Amino acid sequence: MSANNGASAGSDTASADASVVVEAPPIALSTGRPFDQARAEAAVRELLIAVGEDPDRPGLLDTPARVARAYRETFAGLYTEPDSVLNTTFDEGHQELVLVRDIPMYSTCEHHLVSFHGVAHVGYIPGPQGRVTGLSKLARLVDLYAKRPQVQERLTSQVADAVMRKLDPRGAIVVVEAEHLCMAMRGIRKPGASTTTSAVRGLLQTNASSRAEALDLILRK
Repeated sequence: MSANNGASAGSDTASADASVVVEAPPIALSTGRPFDQARAEAAVRELLIAVGEDPDRPGLLDTPARVARAYRETFAGLYTEPDSVLNTTFDEGHQELVLVRDIPMYSTCEHHLVSFHGVAHVGYIPGPQGRVTGLSKLARLVDLYAKRPQVQERLTSQVADAVMRKLDPRGAIVVVEAEHLCMAMRGIRKPGASTTTSAVRGLLQTNASSRAEALDLILRK
């Protein structure tokens, strides 16, 4: 995959003179529960004991606190509403495909709580009014849905559905390619195996030529 992002319109730096900013209503937090640092530390300490370690030895004294802080960052998508990053849109009158390729993605498999990582490609065809969002917002959307206990299939669909809900485009496509450490470092132990998932909505699902164009741009080296 190329490291370059492709897009035909939309930018966070769009001039107020050239576009109309539309603010969508805010959305409530996704869980309503704050991160519990003390409880996470206690759980990590118990896990160390369970695997046969001594959490009071010098090398592990600060590990429960460090792991708890890392988990707070890793699962940051639980403490906000990912869709809210698409609240700001611009009426640019753009009618063609907008595509951001090779968005780095790091998530956590909910079955074993180990990482899966790779890239996401997000594209959409704006609706009749040509509403677009900032390109970095699409990357942020992927990031927040990834920062939850996940499975790749659901992550892919969640991003596509969020684009459809918030931007009201004629169509959307999301492709995620990832390596799962639960396959690479345990179980079947097949490092390098890659899993590809896709979610296609609207015109890009029903119109074969539009879908082919989007996939060609995504897969282009």
